[in-house]
Amino acid sequence: MKNILLVFVCLLFFNCSNDDGIAFKNNENLVQEITVKTLGGSKNDVANAIAKTTDGGYIIAGYTQSNNSDISTKTDESFDFWVLKFSADNSLEWKKNFGGSEDDRAADIIQTKDGNFAILGYTRSSDGNVTSNAGFQDFWLLKITSTGNLLWQKTYGFSGADYGTSLLETNDNGFLITGVLDVSASGGQGNAKSSGSKHAGGDYWVIKTDNSGTLEWSKYYGGSFTDAPLGVVKTADNGYILAGSSDSNDFNIKNNKGTYDFWVIKISETGDLLWEKSFGGSEIDEARAITATNDGNFIVVGDTRSSDKDVAKNNGAADVWIVKIAPNGEIIWEKTIGGTSFDVARSVSKTQDNGFIVAGSSRSLDNGFSNNGQNDALVLKVDKNGKLLWQKTIGGSEIDFLYDVVELDNKSIIAVGESSSADFNISENKGFTDVLIIQIK
Repeated sequence: MKNILLVFVCLLFFNCSNDDGIAFKNNENLVQEITVKTLGGSKNDVANAIAKTTDGGYIIAGYTQSNNSDISTKTDESFDFWVLKFSADNSLEWKKNFGGSEDDRAADIIQTKDGNFAILGYTRSSDGNVTSNAGFQDFWLLKITSTGNLLWQKTYGFSGADYGTSLLETNDNGFLITGVLDVSASGGQGNAKSSGSKHAGGDYWVIKTDNSGTLEWSKYYGGSFTDAPLGVVKTADNGYILAGSSDSNDFNIKNNKGTYDFWVIKISETGDLLWEKSFGGSEIDEARAITATNDGNFIVVGDTRSSDKDVAKNNGAADVWIVKIAPNGEIIWEKTIGGTSFDVARSVSKTQDNGFIVAGSSRSLDNGFSNNGQNDALVLKVDKNGKLLWQKTIGGSEIDFLYDVVELDNKSIIAVGESSSADFNISENKGFTDVLIIQIK
């Protein structure tokens, strides 16, 4: 009875007895409880990716600059990969950091078929756990055991700032890794190399490796400006679809809609470009993530500042933009969600009821959005047709972002990112930015 009364008190006042507990009703009139946790030290600590694990729990990857408080195994203030494993009941099981004496940051993590984990990001180091570096910054791929011990690591890159963004395990137990090639410093690599003109930015760079990280093939896609992939999925025919953004209008990009577009490409199992599509309007539109749907299609999310061409509506500044596409890249439907300020999506994940969870951040104070300060963390759910079921912002008076989200087997939602706040919904901050973990159940 006390627990029931507590829930109703929380609903009336929108906050529980401490800032770590929040309860709200969604559009289906169901009570949902939110738990907020921060982890870190006195410097910058960020979670970029989360993956659910086969034991019902989850694993987080990002980076840490700190060497105190929750980070006990670092001796300097360089940036390291930071990996944290949690059980299904949200208890921290272990944490590990990997890197060298320079700047090393993880962008994505997956659990592999053998129960271990693979992590992708970038490294600027050539010492510590990093045995080689081709230049200023390389892709860095690690495989670790289920308890966080390093099995092997590989770097891929040229003399410039190359950085990995997403990865998946392939059907042959190898890896497909994607990221950005710094074309101008690549020694003639990249899609625009044949033109003889200086490339202004980066290309989509896709690398296929075997199960020990040995390179099998490498391909580049893009135009003469900046093209950045941020999500990848496998297709039913053993190919891959990549989603990101581009402001190019040449080479592989044939139909740019205006400034930056969602740029989505499909490649074969061996890396041949099968089709490419640009989605957006005349303003800036940037895709951040992609997931497969249960009906054989795909959902791409990001943000849009447009209100024309492919974008039917914009509520002001930037909106969350959700686009459903067919296997051939044709738009099935598109939806914008937001208020009159900046609202953006950074991740999308399927739920067990065929809906989708989206995570990002919001600065709006209207159209159903609330805000405690600058950017608040944003979590929202849509059904299979893109209808908004509920949305929630969580944060304090400083900047709070979410970068990834997943639904666990027990149907609780875990979203991760970073927080600089220590008030309102965020009860503690140990430094500049802390890892932010939000659980909704």
